Amino acid sequence: MTDSKDTIMAHVRREVMNKTLANGIRFDERGFEEVRPIDVQTNVITTAEGSAVARIGKSAVLVAVKFDVVKPFPDRPKEGVMMMNAELLPTASPTFETGPPNENSIELARVVDRGLRSAEIVDVNTFFIEEDKVLGMFLDIYVLNHAGNLTDTAALAASAALLDTKMPKIEDGKIVRGESTGPLNPKALPIATTFVKVGENWLVDPSRDEERVAETSITITTTKDHVCSVQKRNGSLTKDEFLSNIDIAFKTGNDIRKIITR
Repeated sequence: MTDSKDTIMAHVRREVMNKTLANGIRFDERGFEEVRPIDVQTNVITTAEGSAVARIGKSAVLVAVKFDVVKPFPDRPKEGVMMMNAELLPTASPTFETGPPNENSIELARVVDRGLRSAEIVDVNTFFIEEDKVLGMFLDIYVLNHAGNLTDTAALAASAALLDTKMPKIEDGKIVRGESTGPLNPKALPIATTFVKVGENWLVDPSRDEERVAETSITITTTKDHVCSVQKRNGSLTKDEFLSNIDIAFKTGNDIRKIITR
């Protein structure tokens, strides 16, 4: 049995990239720890309680935040609800297809959701309204363009959207649409930093080409003071590699937080 065309091309890409990285050069001429240019715009959807478009390089993700009155979970009757959904729009990449969420969109939403929850960005107890009524906060992720590292781009858009979010006004157990009581004021701004290992080299903010040939991928989400989540997708890494990546994630996260809070 012969290798498929895709397998052969992946092997060729890996060999070429390994040779280039051995000379200390990435295809796009970035440093190994360098993130592509970042741009964040907030309040891009006026009908949402909060919204943001984040761009890392040419990757672009929109996140919109909406509130609704929902029933609490039976085992948490006074806690509000936070839910995440991701859509990989077919216009964002030729590899994305229409239809129900697939494993890639579910995984993207899950990793971003885990980072936000672990950072304890909001006190969901403040979402309690009255018996059998709490606020539900829904974050919808829309991938607008896929040029690599959607996880970090989506997580950045989510944090920026929450920073932009206004708390809805409640009267008689219902939301008064178009009115707010003030900003959400998230307690922390989690930032995801993704690393891939190609050959012997760890690369921050991988491009699509780098993602395709990576042996190992890990996303470390940090707040200003804490590691709040870690997601490894494949491969392995040593203790020293892990600790080094954590240090880089803190530095990268702090640099990005300055961008979205200025």
